[in-house]
Amino acid sequence: QVQLVESGGGLVQPGGSLRLSCAGSGSSFRSYDMGWYRQAPGKQRELVAVFTSAGRTNYADSVKGRFTISRDNAKNMVYLQMNSLKPEDTAVYYCNARQPLPGGKDYWGKGTLVTVSL
Repeated sequence: QVQLVESGGGLVQPGGSLRLSCAGSGSSFRSYDMGWYRQAPGKQRELVAVFTSAGRTNYADSVKGRFTISRDNAKNMVYLQMNSLKPEDTAVYYCNARQPLPGGKDYWGKGTLVTVSL
């Protein structure tokens, strides 16, 4: 029902900034909770930020004050502005759409790699 495509990943220096984009498709895009997850090598996928269909946002403690999630429902787009990047932010970042219901269906993009290094 929903297709998600991430873009904007790449190599950035520590302290630098990067903006990720997620392009969604589907007639019910605005009804989904949208989130960004990331997975570093050897680690479990973790929630980075969420922007619910009700307009609420939440962030992992590790990115609070540095990352900002936003969405443009008219364009079926979700963004993640990442500032003050650290090497530990290096991961594959995934866009996620989820029905805001218990056991709601999940949709995932294929991911975009962010590498924070000199």
